[in-house]
Amino acid sequence: MVELINCVVPEHPEEYHDVFVYLEHKNGKLTRGSLEMLGKAEELAHKLNEKAVGVAIGKNLKEIAAEAESYGCDLFLGAEVTDFSGFSSVAYTEFITSFVEQYKPNIFLISGSREGRDLVSRIAIRSRTGVAADCVELDVDVPNRLLIAWRPSFGDKTIDQILCKRHRPQMITSRPGSYKMPEKVKNHKCEVIIKKVKMAKYAGEHRTDEFKQKERLDLTSAKIIVSGGLGLGKPSGFKLVKDLADSLGGQVGASRPVVDLGWIPYEHQVGQTGQTVRPKLYVAAGISGKIQHIVGMKASETIISINTDPNAPIVKFSDYFINADVSKALPKLTEEIRKLKAGTLASSPG
Repeated sequence: MVELINCVVPEHPEEYHDVFVYLEHKNGKLTRGSLEMLGKAEELAHKLNEKAVGVAIGKNLKEIAAEAESYGCDLFLGAEVTDFSGFSSVAYTEFITSFVEQYKPNIFLISGSREGRDLVSRIAIRSRTGVAADCVELDVDVPNRLLIAWRPSFGDKTIDQILCKRHRPQMITSRPGSYKMPEKVKNHKCEVIIKKVKMAKYAGEHRTDEFKQKERLDLTSAKIIVSGGLGLGKPSGFKLVKDLADSLGGQVGASRPVVDLGWIPYEHQVGQTGQTVRPKLYVAAGISGKIQHIVGMKASETIISINTDPNAPIVKFSDYFINADVSKALPKLTEEIRKLKAGTLASSPG
């Protein structure tokens, strides 16, 4: 267990309450990462008998508040920007910190997106607290009102438990895809407080993210993923992975070692330093299953691993294990899937 230290001890920790979550939004909608964190905030707040409080900056915040309400947010705090559009880390930090100082949250959750990572350290410094980054699971010690966070460390070889006993708010980030999307709730009422703000005084620092971003493979929304590892033997082995993925209507993933070797682009990497996924079906072909990879796919509904080593770490996380050489197993599986599909189509009326 690791405890964050060397920060200010609150004189009256009982004054800090509720679970804050930063609500990042794009094109008038909450991001997936923000929704995941909102769902987690609701879960923790319910255990503590406190409120899940969403904090958002930008324009058209009434629409954002309505969406947050539909997912169970209890209190929405917004800073409606009336002049500039876009993102300013200094201005956003100022606005969010003002909410922190006024409402004194016990816990503050922020998605580990580019924007979230930019803001979290600034807010923590201003609030004289610490941050546990890239957490993979969260819970609370209810009697002591402590956040319990787990994150990989030592080169992703271990999972540490992090407690923040001595300062508030208790702040963490988690990578998008780490938690389930929350369900919408009916007849839920959220208190909405929106104040008008201007970013003119931050104009010298202001920057806008309005450039066209390169399309990036999003594995977090994939329902089926077939991933390959060093067990493929060579880069061309990924053709077998792709064939199976295509036959299943899925996407291609990969472990970090093969990405580091240049066998496949980084955008396919699954794991703590890649994408965190939770598909309905995850097939791990020739992947041993180091912690770094496991934390990125362990939430998958069904996991099938194919490996020549029955003692590979990934086996104990698998629902089904195929003890075979992937170079032989993958083509056979692809062939059988195609036969099944062909048979289904042939027997379909019309």
